[in-house]
Amino acid sequence: MEVKVICGDITKVKVDAAIVNLFEGVEHPGGATGAVDQALGGTISQLIGEGEIKGKLNEVTLIHTMGKTEPERVAVVGLGKQEKFTYDSIRGVMAAACRSLRKVGAKRVATIIHGAGAGGMDVEGAVQALTEGSILGLYGFRKHVTKEAEHGEIEELLIVERDESRLPSLESGVNRGRVLAEATNFGRDMINQPANYMTPSDMAEVARGGAADWGLEFNVLEREEMERLGMGAFLGVAQGSKQAPKFIVMGYRGGDLAASPLGVIGKGLTFDSGGISIKPSEGMDEMKGDMAGGGAVIAAMRAIAELKPRINVTGLVPATENLPGGAALKPGDILKAMNGKTIEVVSTDAEGRLIVADALSYARKLGLSPLVDVATLTGACRIALGDICSGAFGNDQELVTKVIKAGEEAGERIWQLPMYEEYKEQNKSEVADVKNTGGRYAGAITAAQFLAEFSEDTPWVHLDIAGPSFIKKERGYLIKGATGVGVRTLVNLALALAEEQSK
Repeated sequence: MEVKVICGDITKVKVDAAIVNLFEGVEHPGGATGAVDQALGGTISQLIGEGEIKGKLNEVTLIHTMGKTEPERVAVVGLGKQEKFTYDSIRGVMAAACRSLRKVGAKRVATIIHGAGAGGMDVEGAVQALTEGSILGLYGFRKHVTKEAEHGEIEELLIVERDESRLPSLESGVNRGRVLAEATNFGRDMINQPANYMTPSDMAEVARGGAADWGLEFNVLEREEMERLGMGAFLGVAQGSKQAPKFIVMGYRGGDLAASPLGVIGKGLTFDSGGISIKPSEGMDEMKGDMAGGGAVIAAMRAIAELKPRINVTGLVPATENLPGGAALKPGDILKAMNGKTIEVVSTDAEGRLIVADALSYARKLGLSPLVDVATLTGACRIALGDICSGAFGNDQELVTKVIKAGEEAGERIWQLPMYEEYKEQNKSEVADVKNTGGRYAGAITAAQFLAEFSEDTPWVHLDIAGPSFIKKERGYLIKGATGVGVRTLVNLALALAEEQSK
């Protein structure tokens, strides 16, 4: 879908449908909605009076204009309560409106800028959110469906603004929103792919092709190089699969070449059976999404390359499968990680932390700082926080705060969990330096404490995205399946750090 900003009057734009809005509790619409109401002879006011239009959040009421305006239909979308309205509300509102209009066959759609009037929001930010919500909300994964879709797609979205002097800043907002949303959908495509179409080698090739398109540095470490580097934790997980492990390295250079790059690390388990500690069969199909962190990092590198912030960023994705083959890792085995620490493997299903551990050690070897890893690491975090938000853990409170803020701006909720020293006791091993699981209690925290052994004194944040990475029911601009969570948070963080450095 192409998104454009135009100067004009929403009642006079020749499109299949126009989107206007209403806050909950408003009885007499004003602004652009009022102008449309007047052109329709008070139809919107009448429907408000009859209780058919209430303005509840994401409520969509479709009105046929019968030639009274240039748009053939008008969609009145509810903004909810004014005091609770946010940029994320705009994303959800546009997703709901666009999906409703797609169902009725609309190809060209126009919209006013939600939140710019009574909402009192920054217009450029509102337009960015509007663009993101539209593109994210219309996403679908049909790569393996041969049956023709029940409906076509919206081809063009026109954002109508009366003040011509504001068009350049609005176009800037559209561009950023488009880049962020398209990168997120790119990540969603990777995560939704079944494991036979997204092997470690496939993942590396997607990243390689993307790096060439986006002008990024690119390298893949093969097994022999990983052995030379001493990545025993990563290779221990990989040894049960016939698929060759790949360690993907992507680099963006936009800042001072002498400055330490931001390091973003994504867990790339392209399929996780649990290994010898095999998972129950129910729900195991969802384990194709255990590389959601890796997909988020590759997609974020795409957006960073397109937006060109003045900062250096390196993306690392250790990619492998975790399968119970004849050569697979066994409970009780001891591995030696890249930083020299030995690890007792209590459960082969606590494998994500093993591959991220070596990735963190490699990031330190490269001199990356600060570090942020994104991983579908623990079911415990999903139990604690559900699919609403990610868990954050770290050794640098200032960095944790910046990551949480970057998530808030993206509409990606993040909740910080504690990293008290006492939790480390659960990871103590009698036969090695550390064991790979601290047991059932505080599982998300002990997993983070395990990773802290490898981030060491480098400023570091761990995001456990196990809950919100994959959802079973449509919610706002989040479509059933992979959500692409983490992509926009990482990009926002890079943009914020770049702005900080420039000052």
